[in-house]
Amino acid sequence: MARSIARSTRFLAPAALAGLALWTTLAAASDAGAGADERRADPFEITIKATGLVSRAPDDMALYPVRDSASSLWRMRLTYQGRPAEGVRTELAYEQRARLQSEGAGAAGAAGLLPSAAEAPYRLTQLDWLIADAGETYAYRHEIDRASVSFDLELAGHRGRVTLGRQAVGMGRGVIFGAVDVFAPFSPLEVDRDWRRGVDAARADFALTDTTSFDVTAAFGADHDHDAVVARLRGYSPGSGADGELIVGRRARDWMYAGVFSRPVGGAEAHCELAVFEIPEHAGDGELFGADHLTARLVIGGSYNFAGVGEGGLKVFAEYHYSGFGVSSIEHAVARRDDSVFLERFARGDMQILGQHAVAVQALYEIADAWSLAATWIASPADGSGIVAPTLTWSASDAATMILGAYFPYGPGSSHGTLRSEYGASPATLLVQLKLSG
Repeated sequence: MARSIARSTRFLAPAALAGLALWTTLAAASDAGAGADERRADPFEITIKATGLVSRAPDDMALYPVRDSASSLWRMRLTYQGRPAEGVRTELAYEQRARLQSEGAGAAGAAGLLPSAAEAPYRLTQLDWLIADAGETYAYRHEIDRASVSFDLELAGHRGRVTLGRQAVGMGRGVIFGAVDVFAPFSPLEVDRDWRRGVDAARADFALTDTTSFDVTAAFGADHDHDAVVARLRGYSPGSGADGELIVGRRARDWMYAGVFSRPVGGAEAHCELAVFEIPEHAGDGELFGADHLTARLVIGGSYNFAGVGEGGLKVFAEYHYSGFGVSSIEHAVARRDDSVFLERFARGDMQILGQHAVAVQALYEIADAWSLAATWIASPADGSGIVAPTLTWSASDAATMILGAYFPYGPGSSHGTLRSEYGASPATLLVQLKLSG
């Protein structure tokens, strides 16, 4: 009986999501007609992004049949956030995206610069359709990336919110890396990702006291082996400014036990994330306590704002990341191309790095009101490779932004298709990006 109910739920879920998107659209029309509530005055936003990249790859025909390549990425995203009734919120996001790439570019996205072509995890159905395709050179798709409704509730005297449908779920304190962010996390180097991909989930978040809260998220995949249920207890200390999280749950077929802690330290901020995973099969090279069914992820970092430097100060972030899901030697990564478990974990976001260790520093500096500089350095201490990524941003207005950027890799390159370092075989890349919203 339970299996029958589960199969029925999964069969009906895509129709329910489509119905939720339709209901949200009808609610949008109702909001537009009301016009009296200032919160509903402009519930729609459209964003258009265009990104152009030119790359120079290492001299390795196996990975890069053509050393010089060019790519362009296009996104049009329409979002709606409304309040059709008191205590009810709805969100809908529809997106079109296109990718045009020169022939023979090969593994131009090896460093994770280009968006992943993998399906988003934790979705009952992708609601992501191909419009046009020309092999490796061109793809044009569209998808429903958000379709959710939230209800403000009170349960046993505790106020909270329940959200149903396709939504973004983020966890942890990491800025560049994440040890506990298990729902469609960002790639730290991806050039075209402003929005976390939506997952199909039911989420309840309730305040227990003025300084503590509890939430539970159930995210759904194609079957039970691709579902996740994660509970989190959060607390905050007003006196010290410290906050922490305790997390436990089942993520796909893994059990996860984690803790997050952050607090001010003088004029700086420090944070730490540690997650231990009990896994059904060996994955990566990071055995914990000599047991191949245990592994861990760790992020330790901090930030400091140097006030009085420039218009808005200089803010610096630094993080160290350990991933037990990664490989101990980068040469092993090529052999893992035929490992379905490893590839599935990589596509799901279990590994933000291929190796086991990474350090990163990011600096943000505001030159003037409309101009800012940023620089990100990510490196592997295991093999001495890394990438330096400076960017210059011009905010012409609240609705128009242009970014000029570059990616400069260093370290041992590749030989006959075999990586000799994590970042050394990445293409050197220049990019320009224009973003319009309103």
